[in-house]
Amino acid sequence: MGLIHSLNERIFHHIHNKSLVYNACWEDPRCDRQLLQLTPMSRVVVLTSAGCNALDYLLDDVAHISCVDVNPRQNALLQFKVALFEGSDYDTLFRFFGDGKFDRAREVFYDCVFPRLHDAFSRRWWEYFIDAFSGRGLRPSFYWHGSSGVAAWLIRQWLRVRPSAWKMAQALFAAKDMEEQAYYYDKLEPCFFTPLFTWALRQHAFQSMLGVPTSQQKLAAAPYSSGLVGYFVDCLRRVLRNLPLQDNYFWKLYFYGHYTSACCPNYLKSEYFSVIRQRVSRISTHTSTLSEFLKQHPGQYTHFVLLDHQDWMAREPAMGSALEEEWRLILDNAAPGAYVLMRSAARELDFLPNFIQRRVVFDIETAERVHRQDRVGTYASTWIGQIVL
Repeated sequence: MGLIHSLNERIFHHIHNKSLVYNACWEDPRCDRQLLQLTPMSRVVVLTSAGCNALDYLLDDVAHISCVDVNPRQNALLQFKVALFEGSDYDTLFRFFGDGKFDRAREVFYDCVFPRLHDAFSRRWWEYFIDAFSGRGLRPSFYWHGSSGVAAWLIRQWLRVRPSAWKMAQALFAAKDMEEQAYYYDKLEPCFFTPLFTWALRQHAFQSMLGVPTSQQKLAAAPYSSGLVGYFVDCLRRVLRNLPLQDNYFWKLYFYGHYTSACCPNYLKSEYFSVIRQRVSRISTHTSTLSEFLKQHPGQYTHFVLLDHQDWMAREPAMGSALEEEWRLILDNAAPGAYVLMRSAARELDFLPNFIQRRVVFDIETAERVHRQDRVGTYASTWIGQIVL
């Protein structure tokens, strides 16, 4: 088992050290903003991911957002979006990140984006990756590039080569009401979760493409006799069968490869372009671990948005000290009453350091209520806590 674990970790780290993993955020900012209670005094630390949600938080007129990620490609992606706000117009922004393809992508990149990127790595990487917006080839959308995008494209191809499943999936995403949506989901599920697909779903390489490390796979699989398959069946039923899909831009994006003006993140809506443009300078990007960031930029932060990051260190003996160090740095750099927002593949956060129970008061009832509205639906739980003295 030691050899298999070591191999799995190498696969995961190879993907994360060589690829853009997340081409879109996979956390629902509508839920975030209900839980965080952001104000003009808020100084937010958030893990960058694709940067969509940091841009969304600007609508609450926050003072500053520090976006932190160990993967410099994630920060480069956010810098690209910020550059478009600073130097272009709404239509150009939407061509890139709404349509996911733009026939003038390379020209606009050099004229508008390249001079505004913050560091040499971001400029070099986008020179290499800009053709992801070309609209050409087997994957003619930016959203089918990067490791999670490739995984989404592969699932889409799996549906397309099976006509009955493809037909049901099309009908599901076009459903006009919940009754119709439930009908088509029930038809699709047995066509989708075939033995071959469930085998692929269990493979570490595929989970790594989705950004799911070994520790998180274990948390997700633990309550189910069928392991990860049971977890994903539950997730899909909750979000595709029991919640309205009409405004679910998360799942529609990976099915269609693009957003529409009626179904997209707030940062891509025309009515918000000018206000985000005025505030976008309040975002900074930092390529480091969260602990390194807090050591290098100590302060009194009011909000920590940790995504599912805690799962990555859960029950991993080698990460135990790192998890404790990170929490002590969060507590040391928290303003009075600061909030911490997390999501997890586990139903309980029993892997957190013991001292957290004394310093963070979790509002379980509110978090559960908001969690039930989450349009992403791929986490078992959502947690909002307030730091106390």
